[in-house]
Amino acid sequence: MAKAHLTGARDELFRRAPDERFPDLQALGDHCLKDKSESRDRWHPPRSLAPDPDDARLRLAVGTDGAFEMNDWSFGQLCHLAKVSKETVNRLTPGTAAAVFRETLPAGTKPLQVLTRGDAVRSVHAASYTRLYNADLVAVLREFAVDFRPPQPGLDGGTGLYCGEQDMFCFLIDPAGWAEIDGEAFAPGFFLWNSEVGKRSVGLQTFWWQAVCQNHIVWDAVEVEEFARKHTANVHDAVAEIRRRIEALVARRDARRDGFAAVIRKAMQTTLGADADETLKQLGKAGFTRALANEAIEIARQQGRFTIFALVDALTRLAGRIANAGDRAEADAKAARLLALAA
Repeated sequence: MAKAHLTGARDELFRRAPDERFPDLQALGDHCLKDKSESRDRWHPPRSLAPDPDDARLRLAVGTDGAFEMNDWSFGQLCHLAKVSKETVNRLTPGTAAAVFRETLPAGTKPLQVLTRGDAVRSVHAASYTRLYNADLVAVLREFAVDFRPPQPGLDGGTGLYCGEQDMFCFLIDPAGWAEIDGEAFAPGFFLWNSEVGKRSVGLQTFWWQAVCQNHIVWDAVEVEEFARKHTANVHDAVAEIRRRIEALVARRDARRDGFAAVIRKAMQTTLGADADETLKQLGKAGFTRALANEAIEIARQQGRFTIFALVDALTRLAGRIANAGDRAEADAKAARLLALAA
C-alpha cells in the first residue's frame, strides 16, 4: 500500500496572514457570503476602461460606473491584458503609467468583466472566464461534510481554513472517522480550493490519513484522489462533482468504520502475549525499541492485561512525547499497524 506525505496544507499555513484565517466553517461561510453579496460584475468593452491617475496612485475608470482602486492582483491582471511588465509599470509615475495603458490596452469590442467590491477592483477578466463563488462551495461543505473539522491549530496560529483577496483553501478531517484499510488505521480528510478572481482552479483532494502534525503535513496518506477544473463555461458543474466526491468519501468512511469497530472490539479482547516477556518480543518484532516497548508494557499492565488495544493506546500516548514530527508520525503508524493482529 503506497503512502504519501501531503504538504498542500503546510504551504497554506506558512503563507497566510492572520486576517485570512477562520476558526470554523460558520465564520468562513459568513465571510464568503459577504464577499459574494457585496461584489458586482461590470461588463464593459476594453475601450471603456481608462486609467485615472492622480499625484499618488493610479485608479481604473470603468465606463460610466466611476473610478475604482486596484489591488495588487487586479493591477497585475490589467498589466497582463495590456501585455506590459507589472514590475516596469510599478516604477513609473501614475501619469506615465496611465499613458502606457492608454497605448497598450486592447481595443476590441468583446466586453471585459470587471469584478468590483465597494470602491475597489477585485479582478479583470476576458469574457471566457466563468466565476465560481467561494460561498457556493462552503455551502456544500456545511451540508455534506458535517462531521469534518479543521485539524489542530498549526504553528503561527494557522487554522486550515483560509480566505484572502485572491483565493480560498480548506483543510478538513474527520477526527472520529477512523477505519481499517489493509490492517491499518486511517481517517478521512480533504483539501478544497478555489479562486473567485482567477488565481487558481477549483479543486478537491480527498485522502485517508494516519497523522497530521502541527505544521499541517498529512503523513502516510493513502487513496489520494484529486479533481480540478478551470474557470471556464462548465465550471459550475464542479460544485456537483465536489459534492458527489465528498458523499462518496463519507459513504466509504461509514462502511469501513463498521468493520473497524469490530476490529477494535477484538483488539480489546486479544492479548499480544501471555506475559510481559512474550509481549516484549512481539513488540520488538513490530519495530519498537526495547525501552519504548517496556514503557508501553508497564502502562498496559495497569489495565490488567496486555491486550492489543491497551498496547496501541499506550504506544500512541508515548509517541506524543517524541519531539520530531516525522519520528512521531512513524511511531503512530507502527502502533496502528498492531491492530492488524486483531483483524
